[in-house]
Amino acid sequence: MKTTITRLIFAAAAICAASGAVAADLRQPSYKAPPYVAPSYNSWNGFYIGLNGGYSWGWADWQSPPLSMIAKGYLIGATLGYNFQTGTWVWGVEGDLDYANVKGSTDCGFGFTCETAMNWFGTARARIGYGGWNNFLPYITGGAAFGGVKATNNLLGTSASSTRFGWTAGVGVEYAMMTNWSVKLEYLYADLGKFDCGTACSPVTPANVSLKQNIVRAGVNYRF
Repeated sequence: MKTTITRLIFAAAAICAASGAVAADLRQPSYKAPPYVAPSYNSWNGFYIGLNGGYSWGWADWQSPPLSMIAKGYLIGATLGYNFQTGTWVWGVEGDLDYANVKGSTDCGFGFTCETAMNWFGTARARIGYGGWNNFLPYITGGAAFGGVKATNNLLGTSASSTRFGWTAGVGVEYAMMTNWSVKLEYLYADLGKFDCGTACSPVTPANVSLKQNIVRAGVNYRF
């Protein structure tokens, strides 16, 4: 009887030892921390005002006389806008009004020049930006463009002015600083359409003048 009990005890010990060895060989479960996701900047909401300035270049085309000239110069003005953020997306509207000194001229006969000038420029646009890159906000924008265009024929000694309405589209990036201030850089393409300057440009009518511009501007905004 004692021999049987002793054998059972040794058998149980052997089974426990074998179980422990098998358990030691089993792969232990590993636990990984969830990947870090940087928080998106969530302070784009609200109204803002700012200043902008930059450079503009493009083409002015006359129908009669048939002329084409490079028109270029600078712009400086004020900005007003509003942003609404949903998650990482920023939706907004923005308007600006700039003083412009954009001019172009070409020879139109007998040593005289014909000139095209834009003396002010403005836009009213929608903006859609991605705010998931910390303080950076890349965006696309588009909407209405308007400006004051003047055509002058120095051979005839005449000129005509018109307030033009057209369209604009572009891209940009804005960077929010730790305060309520932000800085931005954007590119816009603007087409102000055409207007008939009549006999001020040429005795032959119609005498349509069109203006298309590329605009690169920097700006600084203050958010409320």
